[in-house]
Amino acid sequence: MSLFKRRRFPVEIILLCVRWYCKYGISYRDLAEMMQERGVEVDPSTIFRWVQRYAPEIERRVRHFQGYRSGSWRVDETYVRVGGKWKYLFRAIDKHGQLIDFMLAERRNTRAAYRFLRKALKMMSDYPPCSITTDRLASYPKAIRRLQNEGLLSKDVEHRTSKYLNNVIEADHGALKRVIRPTHGFQRPKTASATIRGFEVMRMIGVATASCRRPVWQAKSVL
Repeated sequence: MSLFKRRRFPVEIILLCVRWYCKYGISYRDLAEMMQERGVEVDPSTIFRWVQRYAPEIERRVRHFQGYRSGSWRVDETYVRVGGKWKYLFRAIDKHGQLIDFMLAERRNTRAAYRFLRKALKMMSDYPPCSITTDRLASYPKAIRRLQNEGLLSKDVEHRTSKYLNNVIEADHGALKRVIRPTHGFQRPKTASATIRGFEVMRMIGVATASCRRPVWQAKSVL
C-alpha cells in the first residue's frame, strides 16, 4: 500500500513541506503562507499531520544510507519543553557530528541513561563504540557498567568525561535548538518525538552531504 494513498495533495508537495519544516525551523503557519504564495492552499494543521506521519518514516529509511559511524561517541543531554514541562533530550553523535540516536526522558537518572545507551547500541549494532565521552553525570558510569555486565557493551570501551571533547555535541545541541525554538514547545511526547526525528534526519543529511560533497538523499528514492 502506498504511504500516500488517499492524500489529495501531490507527493512532491507533501515531501517539500515536511522537508522545509524540519530543515529550516519555521512555524506551521509561516510554512502554510509560503505555500500559499506559491499557489498551494494548505492548512497548517494538515502540514502538522504530514510531519507526524512522514518525518519518522523518512528518518527510518534514510538511516540505511548513512553508512559508517565513528566509534568515538559523544553523549549529552539537553532540554525541550513538552506539554508545558521541561523534558530531557538524550543525544549521541560521533566525533564527526553524525547522529547516533536520541531519546526523550522524564528524568536524568541511571535508568534513563541505561535505556538511552541500550537503544543507541541497538541502533548502531554494526558500528559499536570504542569510546563514550559524557559529562560528569554520575548516572553514566553506572549505566555503562550495567551494559558491560550484561554483555551489551564491550569491556574494552573507554568511558571519558572530558568537557573539551564534548564541545562538538554542545554545539550540535545549539544548532538543533535553533530549529526547535519556533515550535514554542511540543504538546505531547509522541508528537515531540516524531517532530524531532524529522529535525534530526534533515541535520543528518546536511552533515553527510557536507562530508562527501554530494547529495546522499532524494525524496522519491527514499519514499
